[in-house]
Amino acid sequence: MTQNMKEILVTRSSMPSFEEYMEEIRPIWDSHWLTNMGPKHAELAEKLREYLGVERIDLFTNGHMAIELTLQAMGLGQDGRNEVITTPFTFASTTHAIVRNGLEPVFCDVDPETFTMDPDRLEEKITEKTCAVLPVHVYGNICDTEAIERIARKHGLKVIYDACHTFGETVNGKGVGTFGDASCFSFHATKVYNTIEGGAACFRDGKLGEKLYNLKNFGIHGPEEVRAVGANAKMNEFCAAMGLCNLRHVEKEIEKRRQADLRYRTYLEGIPGLQLNCVQPGVRHNYGYFPAVFDKEIFGADRNEVFEALAKHNIGARKYFWPLTSAFAAFAGKYDPRETPVALKVSENVLTLPMYADLETEDIDRICEIVVVCRK
Repeated sequence: MTQNMKEILVTRSSMPSFEEYMEEIRPIWDSHWLTNMGPKHAELAEKLREYLGVERIDLFTNGHMAIELTLQAMGLGQDGRNEVITTPFTFASTTHAIVRNGLEPVFCDVDPETFTMDPDRLEEKITEKTCAVLPVHVYGNICDTEAIERIARKHGLKVIYDACHTFGETVNGKGVGTFGDASCFSFHATKVYNTIEGGAACFRDGKLGEKLYNLKNFGIHGPEEVRAVGANAKMNEFCAAMGLCNLRHVEKEIEKRRQADLRYRTYLEGIPGLQLNCVQPGVRHNYGYFPAVFDKEIFGADRNEVFEALAKHNIGARKYFWPLTSAFAAFAGKYDPRETPVALKVSENVLTLPMYADLETEDIDRICEIVVVCRK
């Protein structure tokens, strides 16, 4: 193996050319309208609504506020039912959004192939205190929305999807943002599509939209009219401008990621003890992540050993998601991660390898070479 210490990050933000972004923000200099839902905000909201194929959309400062305020706008917990069924195999934001609303997360295990909520384990988690289900699409893998929503309807529960990993994806031609009572996206710099920082909630209910507006803008409807108590979660004009630029290129960026995914699979698919991300029929994937799950007994090395081997060659990888949110120190002693054994096992063995649109072929080859050498 040749020695090459070029640094490879686990991810890298997609950006337009400097000149394109400067041209996009030029009107902001002319108008001095920097925030408070200006022309760029309005233009981006409409273009995203069309691109995602959703009925309604609202933009936020980040994906977390999209989830947290959507839960709040639904008034969950006000009738005494305060349990929200979710999974612990997710980023901190999902669980924290539930807790910060004074609600109680109830953790459901995940499917061992898709790493998304296992609908066969869902109904057993429902009690008289359950008010909603918050499933998470993971690594671009889509939840079994049909089964989840059938169970939720049976029990009169709201369904809010954490769709932060699935921007631009479709299921049999249907946009992923159309599922559930709401679907929330993150436009963080590390995502397939970014607005530097940002997020969105997609929904059909106009009344929910009114509540979301109040919550993200202090309930202000005019210089002398405040109709409700709210917070401040508005996307600014500079982030919206970045979003407009990146939206023009997102299809090309996804195609570059698809090619990177294919290169990885050429080297790594079929290696005993190495589970790669599944390919879901009917899903148009965005190739946002390249997770690999290592079975030490078969592969010969565990996830941590591979992580260290890559780090020695200046290559970033991520134990994503580790630990489970149910194992966070913030919740010490409150939850038992062993109650979701599949999620726990995946979290202990998964490693996301570098993935971004500009990842070079020779860098992928180098990463794969190091991974393969770890086999014993």
